[in-house]
Amino acid sequence: MDKLLLGFIVFLGLTAFTVRQQFDLPEIDNSSFGPGEEINYRVNFGFFTVGSAITKVDKRIFDINSRPSYKVDAFGSTSGMVSWITKVDDQWGAYIDTAALVTHVSYRKIKEGRYRKDELTTFNHATNKAEVKVRNKETGVYDNAKVYDTPDNVRDLVGGFLYLRVIEFEKLHKGDTVTISGFFEDTSYNLNVIYDGKEVINTRVGKIQCLRIVPIMPDNKLFDGENSITCWISDDGNKIPVKIQAKMFIGSTGIEMVSFRGLRNQLKIIFD
Repeated sequence: MDKLLLGFIVFLGLTAFTVRQQFDLPEIDNSSFGPGEEINYRVNFGFFTVGSAITKVDKRIFDINSRPSYKVDAFGSTSGMVSWITKVDDQWGAYIDTAALVTHVSYRKIKEGRYRKDELTTFNHATNKAEVKVRNKETGVYDNAKVYDTPDNVRDLVGGFLYLRVIEFEKLHKGDTVTISGFFEDTSYNLNVIYDGKEVINTRVGKIQCLRIVPIMPDNKLFDGENSITCWISDDGNKIPVKIQAKMFIGSTGIEMVSFRGLRNQLKIIFD
């Protein structure tokens, strides 16, 4: 009986330790976004509008890995004559921990011309692993998972953009850098982001004072230089992405906000 009691106590201790380790995640103060937010963008290439994009935070809170999580989706598609040449219909989504703002599950459904990719990534923050599955185009089922090492508190691209919205850039000095740990496809990375001051941006909803930030891009075949992407986020309680501009080897492209609803805070618009 004593051995049985001792074994039961040890079992409880190990169980408590496992749970504590599995969910030992930092709590991040977030007053910038919440359920029900929806932002619409126009996509440009040079001076031409070539498509639209939308980001949505689901109105519901989901239970993922026994943790309350936001479901966040970003959709992008071509429009008009561009769709006749090459049609794009992409969806990027993730379940993001409401307290730690780390990614538990992410998914991509890519349709670009004849190219297709359906990918599901599950993150284990207790073991710092990412399990990646890709749906087989012929069978329609996911192939065997590939497992990769990840850094602490890792985020996918969707989670990384949300995390940018809780960083207090306004308390930094121009030129200061913050680092975000991320994972994409099969690679972990540390993305350095430079705070580059403030700037007023003209939008369809009015003039908005923004914080200008510049992610330092690694060498790649798509973007032209390490400072090729600039993001402007509203300098208010929401910190919503107002504009993103990218210099690519084939030209300049970007997105600009055109409408919104369900913001957590009132958007500050400058009236002349």
